[in-house]
Amino acid sequence: MLKIVYPICCGMDVHKGFIVACIASTNEQGVTTYQSKRFSTFTNDLRRCAVWLAKNHCKDVCMESTGKYWIPVYNILEATCTIVLAHPKYVKAIRGKKTDKKDAKWIADIFKHDLVSGSFIPSADIRQLRDLMRYYWKLTSFTVGEKNRAQNCLTVSNIKLDDVFSDVFGKAASAITTRLLESSEPFDVTPYLTKNIKTPVEKIQAAVDGEMCAEQAEKLRIIRSHMDALELCKLNLQSLILTTAEKYLPQLNIVATAPGIQAFSAIGIVSEIGVDMSVFPSSKHLCSWAGLTPQNNESAGKKKTTRISRAGAYIKPLLVQCALCAVRAKQFPEVRRRYLALKKRRGHKKAIIAIARMLLTAIYNMLKKNEPYDPELYRKADRPPTHREVSVEEAVYILQRQGYLVTAPPTA
Repeated sequence: MLKIVYPICCGMDVHKGFIVACIASTNEQGVTTYQSKRFSTFTNDLRRCAVWLAKNHCKDVCMESTGKYWIPVYNILEATCTIVLAHPKYVKAIRGKKTDKKDAKWIADIFKHDLVSGSFIPSADIRQLRDLMRYYWKLTSFTVGEKNRAQNCLTVSNIKLDDVFSDVFGKAASAITTRLLESSEPFDVTPYLTKNIKTPVEKIQAAVDGEMCAEQAEKLRIIRSHMDALELCKLNLQSLILTTAEKYLPQLNIVATAPGIQAFSAIGIVSEIGVDMSVFPSSKHLCSWAGLTPQNNESAGKKKTTRISRAGAYIKPLLVQCALCAVRAKQFPEVRRRYLALKKRRGHKKAIIAIARMLLTAIYNMLKKNEPYDPELYRKADRPPTHREVSVEEAVYILQRQGYLVTAPPTA
């Protein structure tokens, strides 16, 4: 028989307009009784739910993460209860036998045996910082989308600025685009060019020889005004982010010492993983949570896939960008050496994911020990031993770590 870990616990089925709570109380004989009650998601009714839980001596609550609907419930119950937020795939009931009351009862049943693995929920301040940083990344994505639309307007109008400028939204290209929107008459591009442009003037003059209709011109004006508004929003949001992150300045300074991580990237990493590393049992758990480890998908002794998981939708791209910066930096040769050794055997994509995991492992230990990045630790690990005898298998392993392909010698 399964052990009862939580004698008194509550399972919640969360919806947009209401929640169904089921308290499971197990006595010393192992008999469980259930109480179910429905509450609306208005704040006053959620407070009544907290009072009802306290009246029944229930301190442990489990609910599934349904969209954003769990957040108002979490905000009210966080102060008085220990909440386990579970992914829906871990608490999903059997199809065909699902009602709201049965779902809440099923969650309470599996939770009382501690069969539900909870999600990582940081503190309230980190949650606010995370929300601001994710909105900042969304605004950046909106800006990229508008740039693509602006480029499409120029392309369909036979204006080939992308063939002669490395940045269509640079100083010279933007000045030429502004002149094109002012008048459709031919003009000389020479006054608009800067000194560092290497493309011949004749080629640039030929690239602006197009015809932009009134509709495309007006669309381009709207796009450019929207881009300016987005940049203003990003500046305002950036100042708010810096103000919110000010209380974590010591931890941010430690994270910023890692290879390839600048100040704003450090804020993004801290907003995702927090500053308290005790919530993760080890660095491997953190890397798995961030989606930087291979999946376990094995059946009948065959591994079906070893791809990384889809987890870490925000932190994983950020760490990959930091890893790309780190492998190019000359002041961190230990990172570049490891990247090149992996790239020879596994290719660029797997090597850069490995470097991203290496950075996250370093960040975990830096925050846990409250120490800055120490490159000497990696250099010692890469340095071969001076006086040691190795077997053939160990010699082969050392050569493979350096990127060599080792084949077996021919037998006599």
